Amino acid sequence: MKRITAFAAAALISAATLSAQENKTQIKLYGFIRNYYAYDTRESVSGCEEFFYYTPKDILETADGKEDINAHGNYRFAALTSRLGVDVSGYEFKGWKMGAKIEADFYNGLSKTTGEPSGAAVSGTALMRLRQAYATLSNGIWNIKAGQAWHPMAADMPDIFSLNTGAPFGPFSRTPQVSVEYKTGKSLSVTAATIWQMQYLSTGPYGASAVYMRNGGYEFYAGLNYSNGGLLLRVGADLLSIVPRYTDGKQIFHERLTTVSPFFYGQYKQGGFTAKFKTILAQAGEHLCLNGGYGVSEVLKDGSYKYTPSVNSSSWVSLQYAKNSWQYILFGGYCKNFGTTEALAEKGSLGSPMGYWFSKNNYTDGRLNSMWRLTPTVIKNFGKLALGIECELTSACYGDTTEGINLKTGLYEKGLHTVTNCRVQGLLKFTF
Repeated sequence: MKRITAFAAAALISAATLSAQENKTQIKLYGFIRNYYAYDTRESVSGCEEFFYYTPKDILETADGKEDINAHGNYRFAALTSRLGVDVSGYEFKGWKMGAKIEADFYNGLSKTTGEPSGAAVSGTALMRLRQAYATLSNGIWNIKAGQAWHPMAADMPDIFSLNTGAPFGPFSRTPQVSVEYKTGKSLSVTAATIWQMQYLSTGPYGASAVYMRNGGYEFYAGLNYSNGGLLLRVGADLLSIVPRYTDGKQIFHERLTTVSPFFYGQYKQGGFTAKFKTILAQAGEHLCLNGGYGVSEVLKDGSYKYTPSVNSSSWVSLQYAKNSWQYILFGGYCKNFGTTEALAEKGSLGSPMGYWFSKNNYTDGRLNSMWRLTPTVIKNFGKLALGIECELTSACYGDTTEGINLKTGLYEKGLHTVTNCRVQGLLKFTF
């Protein structure tokens, strides 16, 4: 009887303790109403009702060759990137702190106007879409995250308010993953992650799709982090291996493309001043919203392909000075297309070329040679209300497609010319 009583008492104490732990859980609702107002001096490649800006479009001459169809101003404004999220924290079990986040915005659902030449998706009803949804587990040394979250190479962003947050000059991706961080000391930690693709995808023979991973691909990230006072440094690399074609329904292809993309990020904060810098040398890289892709380098006797990735250097720097309720920001970015690591398939029996798939952020033939951007930004904060204006000047250098691609380098090297767009963008944001 005493044993039963003792057991019942222990069970009650345990239940009370567990209940107390559960009662510590905090659920925080957060979000903002964000209105963008944007005017472009030129037609451009962009997404999310054209608020997510990539690059100005190349010259498109009229039939008489006297005018450039893409030298056309256009504007838009909307609140569809307004956000709603929930943070869960405070729960602890046997020394492990647990938490979660789920976050959504409303930009899904817009469609193109049938037959309209610009191809702009600006009509429709904005629908909710998932941004992030993950759970966390930490004991102070090991930090584990599982779910959809920012890609480890995309998590650190410049301070501009533009929706693209510096893309395509830096990685941009939220994606399903399992990541583990191990703290080796007060300032040093190691991060490793296994990653899947969902919204930000590799391209290939079937367009942008996660099927290239589903059929035997994989993606891993490994990095080293250093943090001390106002200094934060990260160095890491992304390993991606995809299967462009598994079968055509009649035979099995033994194909694979494996790429490695190293990156470095640095950040320094002192008082109201913040400086950030990120650079990446990406092979392919279209799954990170970078300007990149890959093509066929050889056609084998059994009909399968060997592939070669593009190499693209992308870098950005942002400087911010915040004083009282004002923020002054200057962003600069530069990217350079170095072509493919091997020659593309030769003309003749192998085609002209057999295939070259490039990021949706630009023309899919890889005509982009280089690009730069300069963005000054001013923001005035009135408590939870922020008003901002920025001028996003983007200039792209393209090769002349009439001269054709150099199959040995994977570049359009002749007839290089530059087109520039100036986007003037306003912001009204209420945060809660």
